[in-house]
Amino acid sequence: ILCAHWDTRPRADRDKIPENRNKPILGANDGASGTAVLLELSRIMSKFPPPITIDAVFFDGEDYGEEGNLDEYFLGSRYFSKNPPYQGYECAILLDMIGDRDLRIQKEEFSNYHFPDLVNDIWNRARKLGIKQFDQSIYGEILDDHRILAEIGIPSIDIIDFDYQYWHTIQDTPDKCSSESLKAVGEVIIDYIYF
Repeated sequence: ILCAHWDTRPRADRDKIPENRNKPILGANDGASGTAVLLELSRIMSKFPPPITIDAVFFDGEDYGEEGNLDEYFLGSRYFSKNPPYQGYECAILLDMIGDRDLRIQKEEFSNYHFPDLVNDIWNRARKLGIKQFDQSIYGEILDDHRILAEIGIPSIDIIDFDYQYWHTIQDTPDKCSSESLKAVGEVIIDYIYF
């Protein structure tokens, strides 16, 4: 599974300006970036069928909830986990918040602890390709769609740059993102799929 969430936050609850906190966010990075790369990977895979079967999954409702109420988050991945279209997925790679101009993707702690072989495979490919945005250091645990998939036994990792100052603000706009960041992540995933 290659997956991303396409929804964006319905409220900018982290915005520094209180008047903005009830406004919806555009979500150029948190929502659109992973979706953009997944769409491009899907286009490539349709032209050049990979040697393995891959499901591209676009989750909704990842970022819906009120802060502190996890039952309102990850709605799409929760539905998917209860209604999987296939049994026996080998793994899942979640792409989230990968468009930051200053992209630095550290190893997410839950992914690295539970599925180190998959994490190391991806990060070693990035190093082999000379893609410097993948950092060997470990970041803390992130609550994200990959955790829901892991709960049903699918080895799942999160490729995420959580150090993004515009997270959950109305400033999460395209000018804060970089096509080079998207390309870097896409190249690593292409290497994983085809080589």
